[in-house]
Amino acid sequence: MEKVVISTKNAPAAIGPYSQAIKAGNFVFTSGQVPINPENGELVTSDIKSAAKQSLENVKAVLEAAGTGLENVVKTTVFLKDMNDFAAVNEVYATYFTDKMPARSAVQVAKLPKDAMVEIEAVAVIKEN
Repeated sequence: MEKVVISTKNAPAAIGPYSQAIKAGNFVFTSGQVPINPENGELVTSDIKSAAKQSLENVKAVLEAAGTGLENVVKTTVFLKDMNDFAAVNEVYATYFTDKMPARSAVQVAKLPKDAMVEIEAVAVIKEN
């Protein structure tokens, strides 16, 4: 199965030796997206809801570059610096996945890249026309 590297300027560039996403067959696997604003390169640190929104916007941009979208996400993983932010992240998350909610894991981690508050990754399908 061929692997295709997905890259877009509408999401932050990889900050290490990895790709924004990989397309393999009819699946797209995104790397974790921290809340970096791709327009100015700044990490969103104002509050957890703004950070979660930016992470999800980054996931959305990467998926769109791969030819799919949030409506085709089948699994996400949410990494939180503080599990006390779970409810606030859920509020934002629910506005992005409004129809069929994907499967999801949410875990608290000791530290995230750039000391971000949240990181979100996704697996999506590419529907054939």
